[in-house]
Amino acid sequence: MNLFLKDKVIVINGGTKGLGRGVALAAAQEGATVVIGGRNEFDGNGIVKEIKDKFNSNAIFIKGDITKVENCKLLIQGAEQHFGKVNGLVNYSGITNRGTLPETDDELYSNIFDTNFKSAFFCCKFAVASMLKTGGGSIVNIGSTHGYGGAIDMAAYACSKGAMLTLTKHISKNYAKNQIRANWITMGWVATPNEIELFKSQHHDLGWLNEQGKAAIPMGRLQTVQDNVPGVLYLLSDLSSHVTGAELHISGGFFPN
Repeated sequence: MNLFLKDKVIVINGGTKGLGRGVALAAAQEGATVVIGGRNEFDGNGIVKEIKDKFNSNAIFIKGDITKVENCKLLIQGAEQHFGKVNGLVNYSGITNRGTLPETDDELYSNIFDTNFKSAFFCCKFAVASMLKTGGGSIVNIGSTHGYGGAIDMAAYACSKGAMLTLTKHISKNYAKNQIRANWITMGWVATPNEIELFKSQHHDLGWLNEQGKAAIPMGRLQTVQDNVPGVLYLLSDLSSHVTGAELHISGGFFPN
């Protein structure tokens, strides 16, 4: 433990599960004050308790449906009101509902874009406004290999991640002069709880999923949350103080067909 996030206030959009949860715990271990946003109050409060018990660090959970702009605003404002500033933002909230382009209807499209991109866009809006007042900060957008084209049955998901990549580039280009950085992590294939449930509904177990990952990923296995956490912490920290607009690929060499 180096405490290289000491005195930083880190907001995590989608911090109750998966990589968001992993980043919340690891950031707290490295000295950060953590603000977790999400819908699941039970899980959110559980992570806050774990952070306080394990690391004696400050943490709060702010409940809200992050597809609503007002809740994006309240998440950033809550961090400011409790801790005076926002040094970092991680946009992880996302869903992976599937559909080919011909299969995608308005409801599927809207659910994916509202969760994956609209929430990130407006959390960035309010975080950038906050960071402009305090001398800068770091935004980390959690992307996907699908953002470069995507598998055939993930049309809307792929486009939502492509939009997030453009948002990352937009912020990095226009706000570097204000010491506000924005970077993107290209996640490969991590078996999320939702994905595991999807494949269970198709009568496939975790062993089958692991075998699929072994065959598809050049480095020979499915990824884990912990494969990605160090990259996020690096981009949040001052160790990356001159890194902006970067695409950090943590994918095991995987690109979907």
